[in-house]
Amino acid sequence: MPLTAYDLTGRTAFVTGAASGIGRASAVLLAEAGATVHCADRDAQGLHETATLIKSQGGTAHTHPLDVSDRAQLQQAVASCERLDVMAAVAGVMHSSPVLETRDEDLDRVLSINFKGVLYACQEAARLMITKGVRGSIITMASGAIDTGGPGLLCYGAAKAAVVQLTKTLATEIGPHGIRVNAVAPGWIRTPMTDRHGEAQAQTEAFMARLSPLGRVGEPEDIAHAVLHLASDASAFTTGQILRPNGGVAMPW
Repeated sequence: MPLTAYDLTGRTAFVTGAASGIGRASAVLLAEAGATVHCADRDAQGLHETATLIKSQGGTAHTHPLDVSDRAQLQQAVASCERLDVMAAVAGVMHSSPVLETRDEDLDRVLSINFKGVLYACQEAARLMITKGVRGSIITMASGAIDTGGPGLLCYGAAKAAVVQLTKTLATEIGPHGIRVNAVAPGWIRTPMTDRHGEAQAQTEAFMARLSPLGRVGEPEDIAHAVLHLASDASAFTTGQILRPNGGVAMPW
């Protein structure tokens, strides 16, 4: 397939969680591919840095400081786009607690950001794409946590599993409009989210690397390339799928 299949010139992308990590890497790569990128995150300083990076490379970026768990804020930001070709719903938070110690407020916070925030992004993107007659691509961010039971990851894993179900269901509903919906389920990626183990960080990464046949953990750019693939015409016949760039740690049927 020609490399032009990855060309996003003239298209508009919206990326949540764009202030750092996978969201920033995805926003930068989509811009490099030619898209005008709308960057959303609650971290205003991080958003500014992402937009500055995109512009320094000749790209076009707009920033939207917002909380994805607030439907009205997200709705307003997406509505500001004249058209929308790509939605990458990346924003998320990590929480760890044993099942028997998990509080209502813990579960509510994680679900509101990691699931409802993705739901709102999908809804607003799909509505705009349908209204404008755009055969677009919606990309959600799941996790390797969907394939295994990790100690302490009830809230996070449950929310990401819900994202997978949302992805598959929405793909069946809006496919007739020519809109594709797919999820990316990363393995261990070196981001601010995984940088939470203090002095044990190096040992944790070494352990995770040993689980991979490739012998390493992932970088945000590894996931950004998966996002670009799903955003582009290179994946024109792909919808309702879960792409797993996880270094081979999990190999489900």
